[in-house]
Amino acid sequence: MIRRFVRPYAKAMMELSGTPEAAKAIHQKIAAFEAAASQSSELRQLFENPGVDVESKLKVVRQMASRLEIDPLGVRLLEVLVRHHRINDLGAVVEGWKEKINEALGIAVAEVRTAHSIDAAERTRLSEALQARLGRQVELDVTTDPALLGGFVAKVESEVWDASVRGKLNKLRSSLS
Repeated sequence: MIRRFVRPYAKAMMELSGTPEAAKAIHQKIAAFEAAASQSSELRQLFENPGVDVESKLKVVRQMASRLEIDPLGVRLLEVLVRHHRINDLGAVVEGWKEKINEALGIAVAEVRTAHSIDAAERTRLSEALQARLGRQVELDVTTDPALLGGFVAKVESEVWDASVRGKLNKLRSSLS
């Protein structure tokens, strides 16, 4: 779910990028910036500290953006977030923007829980099966959940496919009672 303050940023970036593909390319660089910034407690403290002037924060952002080769439009987004004291909310902006990009490209995101980690071949088979079922491109967000015992549970929007051992045992238990 997109947080309310994120919508204007996501909408503006979609419009200014021109195409969903261009937005996706810029988004990937901004996501890399967010990942780097979120891993650094010093950067989070710098951006949170109201005693540090905006120009100093902008200088740090521009240096990082230069190293990551972020497009000028992406740099402008980061600058706006710094000026509006929202740079520490970049993760939410990245997430909301990604939802808009996926929507524009017709990509469904499948939240998949598996009993054990899956390799590339298993990911491909699962993705192809879900694509055939949904009739559109699917992007997997896979996490492991040992409580499933075996198999997987996939959730795409409001649909859930439970192919886990635990799910099958629950169905069997329900049918027997």
